[in-house]
Amino acid sequence: MTTRRWVRSLPVGAVILLSFFTIKASAASFDCRNAHSPDETAICENPELSELDAVMGAYWYTYRQLPFLMGMSGVRRDEAGEFLQKRAACGPRVPCLRELYIARIKTLREQITTALNDIKRRDNQ
Repeated sequence: MTTRRWVRSLPVGAVILLSFFTIKASAASFDCRNAHSPDETAICENPELSELDAVMGAYWYTYRQLPFLMGMSGVRRDEAGEFLQKRAACGPRVPCLRELYIARIKTLREQITTALNDIKRRDNQ
């Protein structure tokens, strides 16, 4: 599935947010001048991976802004650490990195949707 297809499936507000990050970064969500590891180098050298990283970074930023019950900050941090470990394990292998990013974006999108629905339910009670 292409990155553009992911973006088309988003609500308008999320597309605006993602557009800001994608335009601002127009590459990876990190500074490629500091890329040293094989996975970071592969992301910086591959436009598709770089775009996926920027999209994932925008989702991560949004996810971090959502209020959760106590203890969830640690869970979020652990999930992010696990993603980075898996990304490092992919090394420079583009198919591995692509699959990992697509899965992470899907997970973050689902977590954001769940959190927003929980907030709506709580506000309507």
